[in-house]
Amino acid sequence: MKNHQPDYLFISAVFALVVFGLIALNSASMVISRENFGGSYYYLKHQILYGLSIGLIGFFICQRINYRWWKKIAFPILILSLVFLAAVFLPGMGYEGNEARRWITVGSISFQPFELVKLSFILYLSALLSRSEEIKKNIKESLIPFIAVFGIISVLVLFQPNTSAFFIISLIAGSIYFLAELNLSYLAAAGLLAIVSFFVLIKTAAYRMKRFTVYLHPEMDPQGIGYQINQALLAIGSGGLFGLGLGHSIQKWKYLPEVIGDSVFAIIAEEFGFIGAGFLIFLFIFLTWRGLRIAKNAPDKFGYLVVGGIIGWIFFQAFINIAAICGIIPLTGMPLPFVSYGGTALAVTLTAAGIVVNISKQTK
Repeated sequence: MKNHQPDYLFISAVFALVVFGLIALNSASMVISRENFGGSYYYLKHQILYGLSIGLIGFFICQRINYRWWKKIAFPILILSLVFLAAVFLPGMGYEGNEARRWITVGSISFQPFELVKLSFILYLSALLSRSEEIKKNIKESLIPFIAVFGIISVLVLFQPNTSAFFIISLIAGSIYFLAELNLSYLAAAGLLAIVSFFVLIKTAAYRMKRFTVYLHPEMDPQGIGYQINQALLAIGSGGLFGLGLGHSIQKWKYLPEVIGDSVFAIIAEEFGFIGAGFLIFLFIFLTWRGLRIAKNAPDKFGYLVVGGIIGWIFFQAFINIAAICGIIPLTGMPLPFVSYGGTALAVTLTAAGIVVNISKQTK
């Protein structure tokens, strides 16, 4: 099939989110950047140097590589990413921060292997479930390999610990299995297992139980475990319709924790108001719509599942982050795609977007 023009609306949505994210991150990070590094733009420069620049290279390379090539090397890439994920536990290589081991450091460079695992897992699962109709009906060839890989990933991320990683990988897997039209009983069983796991994880860790309790009763412990969500809601409410103005957030002055991480949406709502926050949500919805359109018209099952998995990953992660910081669901510590600080996350997400763009060139 001869290639045609890519989906420029999808590309526009991606880079609109990137630009919006850099503007928001620059404003949200100024205070802690001055406090930690003596300058206002450390986090912005780091995001551009180690996230945007690498991500743009990945984006432009992947939008030129025929996406079918990824099917051939999906399993080796998955194995490599799992090796990196396990390496966070090695002394001298893994870096511990906030009582979690989620990063690998090599000299002055650090990266988070789980971001690579998300993309490699999507490629592997899409390759597995697109091989033939018979495989989808054969538990030994479809379900058992998935359970084995999913189990390894789950054990590694839960020992970090990184509960939000477990939830997002579960949602990605569920999305791809649903799109692959497997036996619904498998999906129902997996969903039931995920719900049981959710409550087990809550019961087995005191801090998770406290987060869930505060979600049910926000007025409890306002200066302790409930501090972040209360300050986040205060920031969102202070923004009103049009916001306090870019750079005029009050909460970023060390009142709200994680202003460049999972709380960044609260700063956006405070400075840009309902209009600005609504525009950001619109961009995610628009990106999802264009992505699903590309998936629907993909030239084969593999392309369909890859796009569905990548778009599901971005959508669910954005939804969970925004819903959590608005108090709709318990806090998860999940970053906002394209916006939250994290060079690895931005680089890998842009690379994944490049794969989607290549598939958009070959749609029916």
